[in-house]
Amino acid sequence: MNTRAPQVVLVRHGETEWSRSSQHTGRTDLPLLEEGRQMAERLHAPLSKWRFAAVWTSPLTRAQETCVLAGYGDVAQKKNDLMEFNYGDYEGRTGADIRTTRPDWTLWQDGVPNGETLEDVGTRADRIIAEARALQDDVLLFSHGHMLRILASRWLGLPPDGGRLFHLGTASISVLGSEAGGRQPVLVSWNDTTHLKD
Repeated sequence: MNTRAPQVVLVRHGETEWSRSSQHTGRTDLPLLEEGRQMAERLHAPLSKWRFAAVWTSPLTRAQETCVLAGYGDVAQKKNDLMEFNYGDYEGRTGADIRTTRPDWTLWQDGVPNGETLEDVGTRADRIIAEARALQDDVLLFSHGHMLRILASRWLGLPPDGGRLFHLGTASISVLGSEAGGRQPVLVSWNDTTHLKD
């Protein structure tokens, strides 16, 4: 009998043209590259170890495609709160490009002009967490790099800028859970990409 606490499984979408080039991809609705589609298909086997009470996906194409190719398209529910950070004026730009005019810029410290704040994204993450915890069962989320990093930070009770501590690769699997009878949120595993290796 499995007595572990419910888990929230996080999946970052497969590779896109802009994730490959490190361009900030917020609301630009890019599809997966062919390599990204292959990465998404490889998610099926490791994810089949769970039985999910709910599957939620960002409505953006790259997350939805990943969800479908991983085998969950017929049960997934779209959640706008899982959309990526709105990067405002920095949409489509790389960090290196931004630092040509703002040498010490980081998303986590300085934010973006005319986009969302870290607190805005943290509030969206908090709503997803509250809804997942209310189910008291395993939940699968398909979303985006910065959004999932902030969600993990909030799960652990850290401020949104705690997401800076968590690197997250494309088509990775991460697991959030709890210990001490469900009272202590923990990081069960992070940025697992072993399913992508030949």
